[in-house]
Amino acid sequence: MSFTVALVGRPNVGKSTLFNRLVGKRIALVHDTPGLTRDWRRGHGRIGPLEFDVLDTAGLEDEPDEALEGRMRQKTEEALGEADVVLFLVDARAGITPLDSFFANKLRRQKLPVILVANKAEGRAGDDGYYGAYQLGLGDPIRLSAEHGQGLNVLYDALEPYAAEEEAEQAAEAEAEIDGWADVEDELDAPDSDDDELPEGMDEGNFIFDEDDEAEDDIDDEALKERPIQLAIVGRPNAGKSTLVNTLLGQERMLTGPEPGITRDAIASDWEHEGWRFKLVDTAGLRRRAKVKNRLEQIANANTIDSLEMAQVVLLLIDANEGFDKQDLTIARRVVDEGRALVIGVNKWDAVDDRAMTLRGFEDRLQTSLTQVTGVPLVTISGLRGRGLPKLMDAVLDVYRRWNTRISTGKLNRWLDGMVSAHPPPAVQARSIRLRYMTQIKARPPHFAVWCSRPKELPESYRRYLMNGLRETFDLGGIPMRISLRKTDNPYEHLKKKR
Repeated sequence: MSFTVALVGRPNVGKSTLFNRLVGKRIALVHDTPGLTRDWRRGHGRIGPLEFDVLDTAGLEDEPDEALEGRMRQKTEEALGEADVVLFLVDARAGITPLDSFFANKLRRQKLPVILVANKAEGRAGDDGYYGAYQLGLGDPIRLSAEHGQGLNVLYDALEPYAAEEEAEQAAEAEAEIDGWADVEDELDAPDSDDDELPEGMDEGNFIFDEDDEAEDDIDDEALKERPIQLAIVGRPNAGKSTLVNTLLGQERMLTGPEPGITRDAIASDWEHEGWRFKLVDTAGLRRRAKVKNRLEQIANANTIDSLEMAQVVLLLIDANEGFDKQDLTIARRVVDEGRALVIGVNKWDAVDDRAMTLRGFEDRLQTSLTQVTGVPLVTISGLRGRGLPKLMDAVLDVYRRWNTRISTGKLNRWLDGMVSAHPPPAVQARSIRLRYMTQIKARPPHFAVWCSRPKELPESYRRYLMNGLRETFDLGGIPMRISLRKTDNPYEHLKKKR
């Protein structure tokens, strides 16, 4: 377990730029708009051989707790509870401000060690701010340019002692654990005449099972559990995405409130549910492109789309009081086109009066408007009150399993023979189309290849017939699938060319 570094400072001092530099990826949104970061995010940072966890936090502002900026500050203060050391950033070009001094005083009263960083200090323009940082009383500042990567060697020297402390603590814990196991082994080595006896009322017959069946049941889930499921939660603004994530996590991890569009960045959180590990990704609300006016929202939307494309399962959250909007269907189609497993959550269900009619309206709209995929699960929930969440997660795991489906070539070809026998492909210009062979070429989502004599002339309606048959026979409803048609070699083709 590595030590944790929190990046703290007033808005627009370069915390997200430094975060991206340390994690080696452009993960956090970066823009010259103050207050862009609103929720804190965690990443794996590295400077040379030195590795650590790094937290990017919202800009500190002296506002009342009930204001949006005040709630952002509270989230940053919560992040400090996760940290072993704080990097307090100031803007060397802008100079030291009263807000810098105010929060420097607050940090001095904290028990956490603080390293002062004068960012944007490249060139002479940063000299005054760099030397002015000494007045904050937090020790010698580190002169840094996160944008250009300058000063990271000095930052390395400042952080290295915390890695040594962490290693010493881990060694002590390991030694204590070894001592504990030694005591257990001493107890196990003690003679006990009853060790080989079964509990009363049991015999060996109670433990007989079909090993092959048991292994077959376990292999798929155990293999799938090796990596966390990337679950992106998307939807229009104010659908309740952050509230749902907070309820699942059991803590107020995400900033929430009545203001639409609070979430600007995609924030990932680790979570475990019934032995399954998840990476929950809370995203910025997606509005129609025509309504997006400023550059900042364009960047946030692009970040949400990136999260959607990186996800394995996408939960599209809809406000039950608003109904299916055209934008909701646009998002759903985008998810399907990207080949992601889709679950639709109808949120704020506790506020609906006529639930039977409302649910029927949602189901009818889904069936008629999302024709690319049939059987997409639709689950009613209350993210705020935690109602319907077990059923929601059952649906997520169900589509994830089906999204990972692999079908043997033998089964597929026996199925194909049956489908062709029941309904042969229609002849084109009095010439029949022969489907000769089928196999699955990939999963996630399932992608099948069919070799046939004249692939370009096979009607789209027949492709849909095959897709619907696959969904029904192999329980693939609700997930996107692909069928590629490939041409079989004609052994007499060369004779035609000679003529």
